[in-house]
Amino acid sequence: MKWYEKLMQDIKNRQFLPIYLLDGDEPFYIDSVTDLLCETILDESERDFNQVVLYGGDIEVVDIINNCRKYPMMAPYNVVVVKEAQNMKKLDELITYVSNPTLTTVLVINYKHKKLDGKTKLAKDISKNGWYFHTEKLRDYQLPEWIIAIGKKEGLVVAPKAAILMAEFLGDDLSKIVNTLKKVQIVLKGETLVDEKVVYDYVGVSKEYNFFELQRALIQKDVYKSNLIILHFSKNEKNYNVIPAVAILYGFFSKLLKYQFLRSKVSEPEANKQMGLPPFMLKDFQLAAKHFPLNKVAKIIGYLKDADLKAKGVHNSSLSSGEIYKELVYKILH
Repeated sequence: MKWYEKLMQDIKNRQFLPIYLLDGDEPFYIDSVTDLLCETILDESERDFNQVVLYGGDIEVVDIINNCRKYPMMAPYNVVVVKEAQNMKKLDELITYVSNPTLTTVLVINYKHKKLDGKTKLAKDISKNGWYFHTEKLRDYQLPEWIIAIGKKEGLVVAPKAAILMAEFLGDDLSKIVNTLKKVQIVLKGETLVDEKVVYDYVGVSKEYNFFELQRALIQKDVYKSNLIILHFSKNEKNYNVIPAVAILYGFFSKLLKYQFLRSKVSEPEANKQMGLPPFMLKDFQLAAKHFPLNKVAKIIGYLKDADLKAKGVHNSSLSSGEIYKELVYKILH
């Protein structure tokens, strides 16, 4: 995100604003900006008297204002961080402060998993006198590209297939992905290429038995390999929980449903173009489309939802993870 890169660079250059409001569904960006501000504005020796962290569920707006109106003690700034601000009542009352903020105070407001109404005077005044931005969760198809970009910043060259494998295995927890790349960088000891072998060797993904390989076996309609993989999963339930497996398969078959629908309305080249998938991913969809017609894909989506509920204990008091896997794979392949 360009705004994120600019904001982080401004902070590193010590170009601070009186107010930062960070909202939305992606905690990685909110936490990263907040952490950098807390690490950069004040020296460690200045923080005891000039930096305070408040929690939205425990305070009122007046507590924020009182802390913000204080002047720094032997430091350039007073830093006030409000976490979980989405739990506050009457946050709009903060307008009395944000319309005329103290220039020696930096107020940082974390408003996670919700969005402040951008049309309110509060949001407009924050934008006028500080920085207000909204973060959104990356779509699963955006994750590989994001992993490649983040890897580049860390000095790593992440191969496309390795990025897909990491995305499938690690999910959309961006903090977890970044930490994993940093660990891989240490292990590589100066090497820069992160390929599939590196992911298998150092990210904890079994080369033969992982969710990505199960998806691949299903796409190929390889009954033997699919059952071999779920047999391994059932013997190692702690490492191969049904819920993330279902989430990965649901993501793929949901996109396949869209792909099959597009193919029924437009030409295949046009469907490929509208999907916007790189060639190495498009091949999987083209193969899966041959094996799973539109009506079958719709049924598979239903099977996956049912398996997810069973894995979470809904309407299921006896089925083991292995039995849920076995039932699901059978329904998908037959």
